[in-house]
Amino acid sequence: MKSTVHFKLQRNWIYQRCGTTRTRAKSVYLDTDVWEGGGVLSHSPGRWTGSQLASTLGDRDEWNLKEQGKPDRSSRDTVHLLRKRPGLAGLRDREEGLDRERSGSAVNEHIDERSHLAVVACGPRLEETLTMLKSAVLFSKKPLHFYIFAEDNLHDSFRSCLDSWPRTVQKRFKFTIYPITFPKENVKEWKKLFKPCASQRLFLPLILKDVDSLLYVDTDILFLQSVEDIWTLLSQFNSSHLAAMAPEHEEPRIGWYNRFARHPYYGKTGINSGVMLMNMTRLREKRFKNDMTTVALRWEEILMPLLQKYKLNITWGDQDLLNIIFHHNPESLYVFPCQWNYRPDHCIYGSNCQQAEKEGVFILHGNRGVYHDDKQPAFRAIYEAIQKYPFGENMEASLLWPLEASLQTTTHTYCGRASHLFTKRLKQSIMSVQQDITQRRQSGHHFNTAP
Repeated sequence: MKSTVHFKLQRNWIYQRCGTTRTRAKSVYLDTDVWEGGGVLSHSPGRWTGSQLASTLGDRDEWNLKEQGKPDRSSRDTVHLLRKRPGLAGLRDREEGLDRERSGSAVNEHIDERSHLAVVACGPRLEETLTMLKSAVLFSKKPLHFYIFAEDNLHDSFRSCLDSWPRTVQKRFKFTIYPITFPKENVKEWKKLFKPCASQRLFLPLILKDVDSLLYVDTDILFLQSVEDIWTLLSQFNSSHLAAMAPEHEEPRIGWYNRFARHPYYGKTGINSGVMLMNMTRLREKRFKNDMTTVALRWEEILMPLLQKYKLNITWGDQDLLNIIFHHNPESLYVFPCQWNYRPDHCIYGSNCQQAEKEGVFILHGNRGVYHDDKQPAFRAIYEAIQKYPFGENMEASLLWPLEASLQTTTHTYCGRASHLFTKRLKQSIMSVQQDITQRRQSGHHFNTAP
């Protein structure tokens, strides 16, 4: 009797935390500590010198990869063809590039159609991160690869939850779990910067050395349309662009950087790093202008000196460092509209994101914990609708209609009155997914069955 009760409680926990009952799935993860035994930057009197962080990482290239529970030190997850060409031609190079999976001496080549998505999760962020990943899977038609950087105590929970998703859903994504890792000599400084682990995103280009392009998002992001839609913005990069972000504010009168910052920042109101699209090949190769030396510095050389110079003047941690870098290198940043990173600031005092007014919200960013309190009930309603949606159910009846009913109770807030902007694109996404499901079923192709 006790074992039966325990089983039911366990299933209930998995349902609540993961959104479905448990099934088995293929997973790829890492359980080794990286950057062990090696400082990254050395200090000499009067100046900082970079000791090649990328080289330090290169010494750690033999990741302890496990697939289906079996160690495989002879193979790499993926090695991507580097994309250096700008514009549509550059994107086509990436999409038509060869994805080589090594197993011993064998090399298999195939087209890599995946979008690559990274997230960093520490503390009580498991459920929020899973809801973000769920939103990515629900509306995307092409396969995804998730790079999950998490504290060690969260690894098993991520694996068990993602393994519990239905097989038809699991076929549409692959995931890799990494430990949180910082340069060993400066672990404490990086880890305490702003929020625990937040600055991990700065080191993604140096850890994921074989990944050409990457979309980084915060855990409090929700996709209201497919990931591949923002991925295609890479095709709009010119030959100088290496990253894309949205402005921190649309309205300077309520802007933070232009009113309070004690350091350089990008443009008129700064940039927000909660959604960051990167051509990491270019980022690794770029030499960045800076206000510390006349010599342009590589990514691995500039991070620690910047922190040392500005650590007493920055408030938002790694986002402030990114603002400083792109202030001095504005030609390297592609700025996408606020609908790709829509936050409470865009509606809390009245709607001020014009692009969202025209086309709806594409990506919702519930910063300041608004998914978990009552300050912005419209944001919370969307989070809970996606979190509670059962995989396999009709998305219109089980996600959209309950959400619209919840949003009707939020019109006492400014964001609630603008909630039609949240559902405008969401309706189109759901209709597109449903149509795709119908077409694939009719054609007998089962890659993207009911989400």
